[in-house]
Amino acid sequence: QVQLVESGGGLAQPGESLRLSCAAPGISFRSLSMAWYRQAPGKEREWVATITHSGGPAYVDSVRGRFTISRDNAKSTVYLQMSSLKPEDTAVYYCNVATIGRRVDWGQGTQVTVSS
Repeated sequence: QVQLVESGGGLAQPGESLRLSCAAPGISFRSLSMAWYRQAPGKEREWVATITHSGGPAYVDSVRGRFTISRDNAKSTVYLQMSSLKPEDTAVYYCNVATIGRRVDWGQGTQVTVSS
């Protein structure tokens, strides 16, 4: 059974940075586009960023220019470097396969809280 493991969250002040990691063993990682999602309290889960199998990134408008998605195929790991954090970035962050039909079970996510 595939298990996604997100890590790297925590408490940050506005303007600070955090780097999230997501290990995805047991899937054909190299051939899959991977994505980060987030779910804020009381809101639905939303897409944040995607990286294609070849490394091409895409971002939701609210994070473009502040977040950077990357991947290490040798480690089956996808990363999300988050800079210039804002309180509205507070959420639980998840990763998964970007293609809906290829998604695996969601992991526990990692909590990011941005507050002064």
